Amino acid sequence: MKFPCLGCHDQAQHCGGCPASNENSPSELKKILLVGNPNVGKSAVFTRLTGVHAISSNFPGTTISFTQGNLRHEGQNYVIIDVPGTYTLNPTNEAEEVAKRIIEEDSDIVIIVLDAGALERNLYLALQVLELGKRAIVALNMVDEARHKGIEINIEALEKALGVPVVPTVALSGRGIKNLVNRLKEARKSHITPQSDEDRWKTIGNIIAQTQKAHHRHHTVKDRLEDITVHPLWGALFGIAVIVASYYAVRQIGEGIINYILDPIFSTFVLPLLEALSRSMNPQGFMHSLLLGTLINGTLDFEQSFGLLTTGLYVPLVMVLPYIFAFYTVLSLLEDSGYLPRLAVLFDSLMHRLGLHGFAIVPNLLGLGCNVPGILATRVLESPRERFIASTLISVAVPCAGLQAMIFGALGSFGGKYVAMVYGTLAVAWIVLGRVLNALLPGYSPELIIEIPPYRVPSLRGLGLKLWFRIRGFLIEAIPLVLFGVLVVNLLYMSGIMNVISNLLEPFFNIVLGLPASTAGPIILGLLRKDVAVGMLLPLNLTPQQMVITVVMLSMTFPCIATFIVLFRELGAKKMLYSLGIMLTTAILFGFMLRLFFLLA
Repeated sequence: MKFPCLGCHDQAQHCGGCPASNENSPSELKKILLVGNPNVGKSAVFTRLTGVHAISSNFPGTTISFTQGNLRHEGQNYVIIDVPGTYTLNPTNEAEEVAKRIIEEDSDIVIIVLDAGALERNLYLALQVLELGKRAIVALNMVDEARHKGIEINIEALEKALGVPVVPTVALSGRGIKNLVNRLKEARKSHITPQSDEDRWKTIGNIIAQTQKAHHRHHTVKDRLEDITVHPLWGALFGIAVIVASYYAVRQIGEGIINYILDPIFSTFVLPLLEALSRSMNPQGFMHSLLLGTLINGTLDFEQSFGLLTTGLYVPLVMVLPYIFAFYTVLSLLEDSGYLPRLAVLFDSLMHRLGLHGFAIVPNLLGLGCNVPGILATRVLESPRERFIASTLISVAVPCAGLQAMIFGALGSFGGKYVAMVYGTLAVAWIVLGRVLNALLPGYSPELIIEIPPYRVPSLRGLGLKLWFRIRGFLIEAIPLVLFGVLVVNLLYMSGIMNVISNLLEPFFNIVLGLPASTAGPIILGLLRKDVAVGMLLPLNLTPQQMVITVVMLSMTFPCIATFIVLFRELGAKKMLYSLGIMLTTAILFGFMLRLFFLLA
């Protein structure tokens, strides 16, 4: 039997999402069989290897189904067949007959999944498969449960006895899966030859005597913590609590640094120098506008003047850097303690449905503090496709801390339900846009294959070094980009181009979105600073419904200039323009839908 390619179901032609047609690697498609007894965690191993990209088909001429998925590793493409669970290759029912036929067909590698807590029972099928002369590797699964039972297995002795590599795994959490994938190239034929049923059981007895010890063992607090934090329900609740606590910590640390350290430094030492420079220059002159920006009520304002030496330095150093420091401190603690990989595993299923994998929760979480580090953090994602989707989602539907503060300030007086409408709309946009991009963009998201480390106490020296390298990278990359962006926008304003754009958009805002023409200016200003633009809506006397539409559109349209420049740096000019087109389309669509909703409500 020939197995069709995932997605295209075509044995001759391959679809764009099939690894066999991956333009970046024309390598031959190899077939891996996943074999094991029922209830050994084989399906969990399959999911870890292939993500959510799997199809289920009936074996020809039967009602028995098998599942097929894809894996790409180190330039090699694999199709993985999850063989129906069976206890033996001496079939007693139709499912075991199908399993026997699949196993006996040609394959490149067989992964034999064993339950570490029931090794003796599992070894019978394993020996039968090895006797066929297949290139094999063993995934010794559920070693955590075996350890809890007091069962210790000598991995090296088991490898020697079976004659093939043995990798301990915990498929539920993903522990050991990365090592399993890395060792696929070591799969080999066993020295075990065909034997009688009686001799096979004697061999199993000898293997157990050589490799397994059992003793009574109590669960430790660490054991219970590891179990809870990867549990589908309790682990998810624990993960949500960690995200909320992390977000709160980032906000408090970031705002504390701004309010009590950096703002006073700039106000006390930097502002007097810049004001002295301003008095020595013509306030209406070109160089004053370029270097210091516009005077606000007769004085320089770091947030609104928009000069290279005012806003150009203030935004990255005072408004962004503290959140960078705060977030990377929290992130490093989560990484070094061993929890971050567990968080990624818990969110992997949701993120895969958006075309991402579990680690995408990190950039999205960081984007709630500031979109700039959020987009920079998309580098943890493996493929350009994932980085494009994540960066676009952050820019469209993840409001930064400054914007969130202004959302509450602008809508809070109208009632909590209007604030909830804004966040609800952004959440819907995040999910819907992610699903749409995942469906339309060619390719597929790589599966999440990570090693789950044990919990450990973070090293202060390690935390300090990691934090320094990350902050240094931000300073080197972001500050020049922000300064360049401020320069470009200044030139647009000084030449009058920005005012022309604002005037052209006024009729559209009035007719399509039901907004007064005066809202066009603040939304265009959102290109510079979204939170300031929201503040400019307050004197316009908008209705609550108009304010919701305007704030949602402002949140979804052009990111602030710092984010805009980082998008250009991370995605390139072409993909950045695609991303901006998606932002505009999404903002107009959701703005129009909100208008219809309010008209019909």
